[in-house]
Amino acid sequence: MYARSTTVLAHPESIDAGIAHIRDEVMPTLLATDGCIGLSMLVDRDSGRCIATSSWQSREAMRASETRIRPVRDHAAEILGGRPQVDEWEIAVLHRHDRSGPGACVRATWVRIPADRADHAIDVYRMALLPTIEGFDGFRSASLLVDRAGGYGVSSVTFDSREAMVRSREQAETLRRTGVRDTGVRILEVGEFELALAHLRVPEMA
Repeated sequence: MYARSTTVLAHPESIDAGIAHIRDEVMPTLLATDGCIGLSMLVDRDSGRCIATSSWQSREAMRASETRIRPVRDHAAEILGGRPQVDEWEIAVLHRHDRSGPGACVRATWVRIPADRADHAIDVYRMALLPTIEGFDGFRSASLLVDRAGGYGVSSVTFDSREAMVRSREQAETLRRTGVRDTGVRILEVGEFELALAHLRVPEMA
C-alpha cells in the first residue's frame, strides 16, 4: 500500500472552506479514481498547516492518478491559500484499534531514516513501539509511512480526543527516545493536529 500527502500552509481564515471543499469535491473525485482506498486530512489551526493524505492499493495506481489529480489538488491548495508540497510514501505499518470519531486528534512524528536502516526501523516500530502506543489512553490507530529513497518516515498516532493526546505527551516523549536508541533514526519534528477528515479503507498492516 502507498500514500501521497499534500501539505499546505493555509491562511487560518480559509481552513474551514478548504476542509469543506476537500470533503465535498476532492474526496469523491479521489475515491472514484482506480486504486484509491481512502483520504484523511490533518489540520493545525494555529500554524495553518494542513496535510491531506490519499492512500492507494499500489505504487502504479498512485502514479497513474497524478495527471488527473494534479489540477484538483492545485485548486484545493488555492482555496486554502497556500502552495502544495507533495510527498509519496510506502505504508509500512497500519494498526487500527477503532474508527475515529468527531474530536479525534493526531500526533505526527517525522524522522530521518538512514538508508540501510529502513527495514530495521519498521520492524522495531511494529514489534516494540506499537504495543506500547496501543496502550495509550484514548488510542485509536497508528501508522508508519516511509520514503525509502528520500530517507524519511512519519509516524501518526490517532487519539479519540485532544485531551487524550495531551495526556500522552510524556509517554510519547519517552517512547521517542527509545525509538531513536533502538533504530538509529533522527527526530525531525513532532506536530499535533485535528483529524478533520478520515475516510480510510486501508487494511490492517500491523
